[in-house]
Amino acid sequence: MNYLNSLQRILSVDPSRMQVLYAVRDLQLRDCWVGAGFVRDAVWDHMHGDWHHSLSGDVDVVWYDPECCTPDDERHLEKELKQQLPAFNWSVKNQARMHLRNGDNPYHSTENALLYWPETATAVGVRLGDNDLIEVIAPYGLDDLFELRLRPTPAFEREKYDVFRRRVEEKRWLARYPQLQLIN
Repeated sequence: MNYLNSLQRILSVDPSRMQVLYAVRDLQLRDCWVGAGFVRDAVWDHMHGDWHHSLSGDVDVVWYDPECCTPDDERHLEKELKQQLPAFNWSVKNQARMHLRNGDNPYHSTENALLYWPETATAVGVRLGDNDLIEVIAPYGLDDLFELRLRPTPAFEREKYDVFRRRVEEKRWLARYPQLQLIN
């Protein structure tokens, strides 16, 4: 199955998600993507037969730029996006500094930073290219996302496993998405 085409199709028919992708592209940030629940929930809702579930939670915008590395820069971008699309809860994080918060070695790009996200199905980023094609980065691939497997990334398999388990419980994924398989 071609999961890339499926993901592009799921997102492209969702007017709210397309609004987000256009707004983020207009920021013209280096190595900039929208990820986490924005992508994961769209696919899981679709796989559970809910085609029109509204976009909820944070809209996680991530980019990589070592020259623009302060929390003030992030707050400014969040404010700019909030003014443009106030219905969404924006979270904008420069991955060039997030290794400090997460206790990891420095990241080299946004895709490299996604390797250190908690779940394989969450470690997916999308953006709208100049040709209006939805581009995708997924360092662990799209299989777990589309095959409804909830699995920790290698960074969360051991020392950070409690964080992974806590996220599963707090986000109530297994209740919201009963077809999910928890992979330990």
